Amino acid sequence: MKTYIRVEKLFAGWAILLPVQWKLGIILGLLCWPALVRADADLSTPLSSGGRGFTYHHDIVAGVPWSIHIVKIDRERTDFEFTTTLAKGSNFGLSTLTEQIKVLPAEWGHPVAAINGDFWNEHPKYPGDPKGLQIHHGELVSTPSERPSFWIDPAGKPQIGTVTTQFKVIWPNGATTPFGINEEREYNTAVLYTPTLGPSTRTTGGHELVLESIGSVNGLPLRAGQTYVVRVREVRDKGDTPISRDSLVLSLGPQLVARLPKISPGMELKIATMTSPDLSGVTTAIGGGPVLVHGGKAMEWKPPPPRHPRTAIGWNEKYLFLVEVDGRQAGLSVGMTFPELADYLVKLGCEEALNLDGGASTTMWVYGQVMNSPSAGHERNMANALVLLQKEKPLK
Repeated sequence: MKTYIRVEKLFAGWAILLPVQWKLGIILGLLCWPALVRADADLSTPLSSGGRGFTYHHDIVAGVPWSIHIVKIDRERTDFEFTTTLAKGSNFGLSTLTEQIKVLPAEWGHPVAAINGDFWNEHPKYPGDPKGLQIHHGELVSTPSERPSFWIDPAGKPQIGTVTTQFKVIWPNGATTPFGINEEREYNTAVLYTPTLGPSTRTTGGHELVLESIGSVNGLPLRAGQTYVVRVREVRDKGDTPISRDSLVLSLGPQLVARLPKISPGMELKIATMTSPDLSGVTTAIGGGPVLVHGGKAMEWKPPPPRHPRTAIGWNEKYLFLVEVDGRQAGLSVGMTFPELADYLVKLGCEEALNLDGGASTTMWVYGQVMNSPSAGHERNMANALVLLQKEKPLK
């Protein structure tokens, strides 16, 4: 049996349980850690564009109690960029926030802060399937849902909204069939599977079309707001079709197949990935919900939902805020209701804000360290995350 001790972090109020044999190494590592994060920075102080460009703050409200972790980011900084993660690097799955950050490509930039991302569907065949929209480094990997999403538009501005899809297959006779992306295919639906899902579709029955791009039209990675011309390479009727890195697989449910024209290898189709609002050119998007703040006003819920650990992203004209509230830990933090979190975000100065997954998933990471106290006592596996990257400044 391992013996555990409580090691207090060098900044305010954060502690984790660590094996005794790690104690010396962790303490020495923290003592040597560069003073890159100001633990209790005054969030009302403007951030210098010539400095680090963001601050970390731990807010303790003893009377409730609440333990709140905040990253404040200068929106004028052009060397900062958000990205989403995939649990297995380039594939769906489940893993911790720390593990997901470790496998981000180095050329994307240096990770400086991160929070957990979207809710996910707990399906045994599709672990880590996000419940809502996800765009990962420009690649459309998950279908939007009725829940709102967060994205950065091509002009670099953050946005919140409900995204509706017009995803459709356009058959040679002009008929159309709507489809989802990388999710469970039902008896009467169509799903387009991309290499991001993994090695195969994991389906049973129906018809599956292996699709390849035509000529100079590059079908991968799949992007929002495009129309792709593709050719049917192969038709299969057993399901669980292998997915290669250079192909897509369109899976058609058994009930759907009976209503479609005869499909054969060599047939040309069109795949349309339009959305409303238009997400053409968007490189980062993630699902969440509900909206907490809109137009500088907190949303209302009747009756208020219970208190839980919470994660949110919000912003105003000058700053972006990543906010994490610990919960389910008597004496440390009881968590917040949606109204409490919305009110807190308004007081921070947020004009818009969106709730992300919470509960045991609630995690904040800054410069290689988990800053909060996860309610399970350790990092929970999750489907995706939202990461702030710092890019190399171009040489003058």
